[in-house]
Amino acid sequence: MPPAQPTEFAVWAPLPERVRLQLDDEVHPMTRDDDGWWRTVVDAAPEADYGFLLDDTTPARPDPRGRRQPDGVHGLSRRFDPAAHTWGDRAWTGRPLAGSSVYELHLGTFTPEGTLDAAAAKLDHLVDLGVGFVELLPVNGFNGTHNWGYDGVAWYAVQETYGGPAAYQRFVDACHQRGLGVIQDVVYNHLGPSGNYLPEFFPVFSEGGANTWGDSVNLSGPHSDEVRRYIIDNALMWLGDMHVDGLRLDAVHALVDERATHVLEELAAEVDALSVAVGRPLTLIAESDLNDPRMVTPRASGGLGMTAQWSDDFHHSLHAVLTGEGQGYYRDFADAGLAGLAKVLTGAFLHDGAWSSFRKRHHGRPVDTTRLPGWKFLAYLQDHDQIGNRATGDRISATLSPAQLAVGATITLTSPFTPMLFMGEEWGASTPWQFFTSHPEPELGKATAEGRIGEFAEHGWDAAEVPDPQDPQTFTRSKLDWSELDRDPHAGLLRVHTDLLALRRAHPELVDADLTRVAVDHDEAERWLVVRRGSLRVVANLADEPRTVDLDAAPTEVLFATGELPGLDGATVTLPAHSAAVLATR
Repeated sequence: MPPAQPTEFAVWAPLPERVRLQLDDEVHPMTRDDDGWWRTVVDAAPEADYGFLLDDTTPARPDPRGRRQPDGVHGLSRRFDPAAHTWGDRAWTGRPLAGSSVYELHLGTFTPEGTLDAAAAKLDHLVDLGVGFVELLPVNGFNGTHNWGYDGVAWYAVQETYGGPAAYQRFVDACHQRGLGVIQDVVYNHLGPSGNYLPEFFPVFSEGGANTWGDSVNLSGPHSDEVRRYIIDNALMWLGDMHVDGLRLDAVHALVDERATHVLEELAAEVDALSVAVGRPLTLIAESDLNDPRMVTPRASGGLGMTAQWSDDFHHSLHAVLTGEGQGYYRDFADAGLAGLAKVLTGAFLHDGAWSSFRKRHHGRPVDTTRLPGWKFLAYLQDHDQIGNRATGDRISATLSPAQLAVGATITLTSPFTPMLFMGEEWGASTPWQFFTSHPEPELGKATAEGRIGEFAEHGWDAAEVPDPQDPQTFTRSKLDWSELDRDPHAGLLRVHTDLLALRRAHPELVDADLTRVAVDHDEAERWLVVRRGSLRVVANLADEPRTVDLDAAPTEVLFATGELPGLDGATVTLPAHSAAVLATR
């Protein structure tokens, strides 16, 4: 064990009158400056445990910027030196999002072990699949052993049950050495219900404002300068110390900011500067419910400067067309049918100022397709929210046939957007992905379970059908079954996804992000769709019987088909029921 060295401990805590450092079993006084920062210099071992005593409150609270929580979010923090890792990714120059693809995964359910090291052992599967980025659901510290990750409270720490920060660095290193970029999902709009000690240190929440999950984070009230700094420094930590290539920013519409310079714009400016310093592209992807293209408009053009954003409208439209579901927020998309999907494929949003029956108001703003490329919008047939927030956490593979899943994959992976897959989607995983928690506090666990079950009971679900999120089996059921890859129909679906991703890389027209060059023909009654991508034609038959489609150009070659090869006759093509193909034309 290296000897103790003089070390400065500092914490921003303008609220308490007195702050003391607890270092292992010793207590040391700290001195406050005019800005509310408390500091002291003491001898400390490299992995010493420490915390802060606020006024007369005991036990000591963990460091708001603590890098490790070996005893959970209620315990002391442990020192961690991010520079101690010997990186093997010096040849890694990064990867731009444009022209690439994303694979979203949850560490706890991606493998039986549910750890970073176990996930690293599966990376060859992702390389063979052909994706460009791995996107991890939140990994920051939460209370309990398993969770989706959106109940995090230790923003600077990596959850110990995943392996902690050292394992995280090993995972990122392993990804880079295989040519995979890493995107980390981060949550800056709320904190979890257990282990959040930040309000004892500083006013992390705004006065009066609220969002879906509780009080809004204080972005523009008194003391908000340092709150914003707390967020931005956290982002820079992932991108700098942890070598991450991008961040997915959860529900940015819940970031209530009344300042002239929005916190996202401020974050984008600092990330751009860091990108120059480290010499590789750094990506910010917003999850936004606003349907506002200013989110991804460059800062120089008056936008917020996010690199890209998720397009739920793509998901909803394709989901409604494939499944026929029209309840809740799917209603407008089901009513719009193939015409709605065509609108999304050429303009990213269905609600672009149009009436939203779910919101009972007009919603969104049109995308200027002459200025914004399609790759700035992520397209997906499945994601963690659209599966896990269903009553039983059922994947779309529980509703659609393998042939229909292949059609959905074809439309998604040949779209002008950045495609994203959710773990297991590539083989039509039969396992659900349900809402699960492991709150140790009995009252909180009971309230969470009753709230979840009650929410769906109000919409007609039998309470017995809604999984109890606190039941350990709900978590276990959600783990991928990797043995499925070796048998059909899963092996066949994996080939479909692998072939489509390879086709996307091989044909520049499929990654051409100029939305003005995308055209869509369709027939609602006959249920066929043709997407024109340069000289390529993506043809999909969503009907229960074969369809003959007249094209605008004569096909010369079938580059890809989901099953039986289509029949070509001059400028017409005949597709079997529930099939899709990519054709080259003259």
